[in-house]
Amino acid sequence: MSAEAKTSWDEIEVKKDVDDFSGNHKFSEAELLEIEALRELISWSKTVQRPRIQKSAISAPKVLNEAYDYERPSSFSRGLRVELPGATMLFISGTASVDENGKTIHVGDFRAQTWRTFRNITELLASEGATWHDVVRTTCYLRDIERDYKDFNEVRTQFYKELGLDPLPASTGIQARICREDLLVEIEAIAIIPHSD
Repeated sequence: MSAEAKTSWDEIEVKKDVDDFSGNHKFSEAELLEIEALRELISWSKTVQRPRIQKSAISAPKVLNEAYDYERPSSFSRGLRVELPGATMLFISGTASVDENGKTIHVGDFRAQTWRTFRNITELLASEGATWHDVVRTTCYLRDIERDYKDFNEVRTQFYKELGLDPLPASTGIQARICREDLLVEIEAIAIIPHSD
């Protein structure tokens, strides 16, 4: 395989000396075994006969870029809209203090990063006609939970009070290494929008 990016799973040549999509990685024997097993599973999954879930990617390009537009692209959507009988669900990926160019903003300022994270999620929700009143769950990742949880909870409480949320979304707080050293907080959200028919 050349160093050119491959766009199809079937184009990965299963050879010891093969480069990955970026042209930088040599697959190990263990990786090659797993790729072969996955190919078989993918072939099987294509034969499964049942209705597919209707889903589409969501975005808010005015405030944050798509993850695949980063200098080092990431393979995920900012969020997904999933149509179910009676309701639409929004699954917002881990969102942080990044701008429309994918750059970290408010470096070193935990509270400002938290506000920007809420702003980015609010824009993603709004792009699908949803608000925080539709959010049923969040998962909050803090780089240093002991140092920053008090500030995080103060910002979140102020934000939720301003919105008049009652009841509050279910939530879990987790200390985690976030994808960039300069990001201090990241939040995922799940929203449910009932159909009005």
